[in-house]
Amino acid sequence: MGRAFEFRKARKMKRWGTMAKTFTKIGKEISMAVKSSGPDPANNPRLRVLIQNAKAANMPKDNVDRAIKKASSKDQADYKEVVYDGYGPHGIAVVVETATDNPTRTVANIRSYFNHNGGTLGNIGSLSFMFERKCVFKVKSKKEVDVEELELELIDFGVQEVFMEDDTIMVYADFESFGPVQKYMEENDFEIISADFERIPAQTKELTEDQVAEVEKLLGKIEEDDDVTNVFHNMK
Repeated sequence: MGRAFEFRKARKMKRWGTMAKTFTKIGKEISMAVKSSGPDPANNPRLRVLIQNAKAANMPKDNVDRAIKKASSKDQADYKEVVYDGYGPHGIAVVVETATDNPTRTVANIRSYFNHNGGTLGNIGSLSFMFERKCVFKVKSKKEVDVEELELELIDFGVQEVFMEDDTIMVYADFESFGPVQKYMEENDFEIISADFERIPAQTKELTEDQVAEVEKLLGKIEEDDDVTNVFHNMK
């Protein structure tokens, strides 16, 4: 198994530790998907996947329906995806993904977290070369499916890694391959449990226990912000 698997297993960062935080994240993603391609899941592939993500996170159906309805309203705030790059303590690269209706507020908060926790906020996109952006699908396994054969079949779709994790199949592919992979899974009757995007570091940096604690303090402050949807780093 390759780096994607090791990265998934090795990450120690608390991502969406509370259910309320998870629901907020998914709600914002639903809002952006609805405003982009409409409220009908049948005609909105991204929305279909987000509904599955909500189900996997145990988000009540009423909450999902309410988020879709609210996003269809003219009064709903327009959320924008903004990605911030910076260095944490000991040169650890940190990429922060946000969904915000007020970028001025968000960047001020993110800069404050870096400045007060031994880090420095950099220019947007300055660390993109240090991470590979991937899409990852978690699908329900089928008895008749051979994972190695599935991987060979999906290579032409930009898939780079397929492996079993418990009773599910994990599929990692290029960021641009999200749509084709989703279409393949749906057309071949695979049940998509969840689908998301990851930023996998090209190289990781090993720190001492005390140094890790300093970086974790910064990551924790960033993750507490309501505008933050994901945080990635290259700490081993």
